[in-house]
Amino acid sequence: MCTAALAALETVYDPEIGLNVVDLGLIYQILFDDGANEIECTMSLTTQFCPMGEAITAGVSETLAGAFPGYNVSIRLTFDPPWNYDRISEAGREFLKR
Repeated sequence: MCTAALAALETVYDPEIGLNVVDLGLIYQILFDDGANEIECTMSLTTQFCPMGEAITAGVSETLAGAFPGYNVSIRLTFDPPWNYDRISEAGREFLKR
C-alpha cells in the first residue's frame, strides 16, 4: 500500500519549485492501520515558514483520501530531521537542472 500511496503523491507538487512532494523528499513516512482504516503521513516542508505549506499538506491529505476511500488521513508535520537538499531524489535533481 505504501507504494501505491507514494505513486498517488507524485501528483502533489510544491507550486513554488514545480517538483512533486515524493521526489522533493518531503514525505518521511506513511503508516497504514487497516483495522482502524487510518493513514498517518509524516512529512516536512522545505522550511518551517513555507508560504505554500497549507496548500501542500492539504494536497497530500486530499490525494491520500482520494486514493484510499474509506480511510481517515492525518498529516503529521515535522521538522526533525529538517529537510535538506540531500532528500531530493535523483529524478528530482535532474528535473531541477533544467
